[in-house]
Amino acid sequence: MKKKLLAIVLMIAMVFAFTACGSKEAEESEPAETAETVTVNVFAAASLSAVMADFEASYEAANEGVDIVINADSSGALLTQIQEGAPCDVFFSAAQKQMDTLEEAGMVVEGTRTNVVNNQLVVVTQPDSETSVTGLADIAKAKSIALADGSVPVGKYTRQAMINLGLLAEVEDPAAITTQEVSDQLGGVEISEQGNVSKVLAAVEEKSCEVGTTYLSDTIGHEDSIKILETVGYDVTGNIIYPVAQIANPDATEAESAAAADFIAFITNDEAKALYQQYGFDTDVE
Repeated sequence: MKKKLLAIVLMIAMVFAFTACGSKEAEESEPAETAETVTVNVFAAASLSAVMADFEASYEAANEGVDIVINADSSGALLTQIQEGAPCDVFFSAAQKQMDTLEEAGMVVEGTRTNVVNNQLVVVTQPDSETSVTGLADIAKAKSIALADGSVPVGKYTRQAMINLGLLAEVEDPAAITTQEVSDQLGGVEISEQGNVSKVLAAVEEKSCEVGTTYLSDTIGHEDSIKILETVGYDVTGNIIYPVAQIANPDATEAESAAAADFIAFITNDEAKALYQQYGFDTDVE
């Protein structure tokens, strides 16, 4: 009886020993925890969408564990989102006005703001269009115009150019001219107000509007569906400078803030200029 009891005890001890050993081996064989992904939220003007997609892909390929998240829209809409608390680490605006607003509010990280590229305003139509419009000076001849609202940089630059050409009455802030006022001063031409350059381009491509004003950079890759009637000179629009800066994000980790600064350096170095030029931007800026 004693021998039988001893055998049972020994068997139980062996089972526990085997289980403990197996658990230890399982623990040792489990992979180490992977580092958390570092996320950089980049708010970029809609006209930068294509080039930023290329920068995103190349940066992530060279920096494992970093996730660049692009939020593309009009600079005015992005400004509002940032002011309302949306998490933003990098702001790449299509105009100085929106960046000035954030800087005045103390939301731009000191020393990180820099001008990156210049752009040009263009008047576009469809390749098979029979429009009598030749450019901005006679755009009132169109049956319909796709035009961004004044809060969108391309809409503001279009209004400024129209003022300089004598099409609109001079005002202190061209962005404040409503779409209806533009229509009235152009003789009542039908204007379809759009929220950003991409939507202007789409309205013309889809033939919803006869002509529209957008940026030269936005026509790259759309040569089959868009015809440029005029590339408006800087002497009419003024420079269309795009600034970038790091935004103070209280929710960002130290690693995320460092990655945001590094990404800005990546998209503003001399090697980046060739890619901007490929997408129709002018990199000769101060």
